[in-house]
Amino acid sequence: MSNGSTFPPHRRLRGTLLLVLAAVVVVSLGGWLLWRAWGDGGPPGAGRPAASGPSDAASGGQSAGGSGSDGKKGAGLKGRTVLIDPGHNPHNHDHGREIGRLVDIGTGRKECDTTGTATDDGYAEASFTLDVARRARTLLQREGAKVVFTQDGDRPYGPCVDERAAAGNKAHADAAVSIHADGSAAGNRGFHVILPARVSAGPADTAAIVGPSRRLGEQLAGRFGAVTGSKPSNYIGGGTGLDTRSDLGGLNLSDVPKVFIECGNMRDPKDAAQLTDARWREKAARGITAGITDFLAH
Repeated sequence: MSNGSTFPPHRRLRGTLLLVLAAVVVVSLGGWLLWRAWGDGGPPGAGRPAASGPSDAASGGQSAGGSGSDGKKGAGLKGRTVLIDPGHNPHNHDHGREIGRLVDIGTGRKECDTTGTATDDGYAEASFTLDVARRARTLLQREGAKVVFTQDGDRPYGPCVDERAAAGNKAHADAAVSIHADGSAAGNRGFHVILPARVSAGPADTAAIVGPSRRLGEQLAGRFGAVTGSKPSNYIGGGTGLDTRSDLGGLNLSDVPKVFIECGNMRDPKDAAQLTDARWREKAARGITAGITDFLAH
């Protein structure tokens, strides 16, 4: 008989069963821990949602008007027509006689067009308005809108103010915005939106557009200020950013909701620094697009 211990057969069998059970527990525990680490019952990447793309902040923010209800770009303004009227014309200064002729605006007669203003450094209002208008056109088209321009720097001068109004009427525009920058005294800062007054004289009758034009102007002022960070004018509109006029042919002769926006004062150094900054002009275009989109969505 050896010195080592021996066990009866039934005790050896019980020991074997205990070892097998312990192994099963270890394997099961390891599998559970691995499942918890993966988090979805499968290996990394199997059945997980696809990683999201760049955030809005990383990609430059949401589009000014947002997306349609189905989440696709271009759905928001599908079927809508927007008239964009870039104020003045870069070539007007070469055609003084042509733009100086008078046209009927209902409340009187006024010059066909003007050269517009400029910053002290010579950046012309007509160059500013075209740049912002083209940026806004791109954004509006992304939202599905049909965009009509009164001029795209492709005319020798003008068009005249009555032609600018007629362009929106002919297009049956759902909204029309004339883009400008002011030429007031230094120290006068901020933007303002010009609304049509109630006019009924000669070829002018704004009765049908005064109400919707005000709503367009209010949406435009609100979104323009929010997107650009600019304040409403400190010299026109009593802090509201809104002004009503009856002496602008582009408004008097319009049959569709229309407003003017003076994006800032080119003769003030601080405003001029914004107006001459391409990044700020992109914000201006986004603000204009957002205001138009909000108006058309309601």
